[in-house]
Amino acid sequence: MSQPPVEKHGAFDASPEARQRDVAYARMRPNLLRILIGVVLVAIGLKLAWLLVANPNFEWSVVWQYMDEKTVLKGLSTTAFLTVVAMALGVVLGLGLAMAKLSDHPVLRASAEVYVSLFRGTPLMVQLLFWYNLSTLFPKLSLGIPLGPDLFSWNANDVITPLTAAIVGLALNEAAYMAEIIRGGLIAVDPRQLETAQAFGMTRLRALRRVVIPQAMRSIVPPTGNQVINMVKATAMVSVIAMGDLLHSVQDIYNANFKVIPLLMVAVIWYLLITSILNVIQGAIERYYARGEQMSSSAPRRRWFGLRAKAGDAAGGSMPREQENPS
Repeated sequence: MSQPPVEKHGAFDASPEARQRDVAYARMRPNLLRILIGVVLVAIGLKLAWLLVANPNFEWSVVWQYMDEKTVLKGLSTTAFLTVVAMALGVVLGLGLAMAKLSDHPVLRASAEVYVSLFRGTPLMVQLLFWYNLSTLFPKLSLGIPLGPDLFSWNANDVITPLTAAIVGLALNEAAYMAEIIRGGLIAVDPRQLETAQAFGMTRLRALRRVVIPQAMRSIVPPTGNQVINMVKATAMVSVIAMGDLLHSVQDIYNANFKVIPLLMVAVIWYLLITSILNVIQGAIERYYARGEQMSSSAPRRRWFGLRAKAGDAAGGSMPREQENPS
């Protein structure tokens, strides 16, 4: 089949391929409104930074003094421990709940839906207070045969400490959210891939582990990273049950020396450091699972603001009419 003629205008190649490439990689013209918005935002940022640095009421010397205080570091380690343990338990329980919600068993599916609705529909602080005061309802906790004798029993006050109440409350609440995140990731994968894997002799469990879950991770990792960051901040709520986390530690200090703002800034800085590290880790994990979908080096990047319609069409992969119907 003959190739479409190449049009020449002076020293420039006006072929359909060249026009598509030139439009896709064309630079936007300077926009006065965009420049003005950028200048205003930079000015606001500099003003806020100056207010933080120049305001003597922040007492930055006190802030740096207590950054590595022994009590603060102990609270920081408690916050990190609660985050890791509660998040791990929440992911495991959430995976089970997600599989239950996708199950064909009506009772199993209904039970998972009730669990998710209950724990997502009530505030986390209320749940923490409930678990901490569980001994009021059940003075003794027992483990035995349903409708039969008890095999083991414990005093509820001995079992439900601030630590156990915090772990149970955070983990059970997190499981409800992770169940929906994992379920959304699993249903985002084409179900025909599971059928194809089973047709090649894989068991359903192996097909899920080797085929479905790796692809679902692209949809699961970003919201899971957000949940980890939210978990770091949610641990601050355990201070209501006298758990010695980071916030509770700085509260103990400022209740003694009345340096409320500087000690709160200590907690803010540590929370920001932790969440910044988690953001970097999340980005690395996202790149790992998205490596099969990385854009080629020759593919143009989309500009979402200020992009003209013609350039948007070319960046989106539309072809000129001359190339769609070559003569």
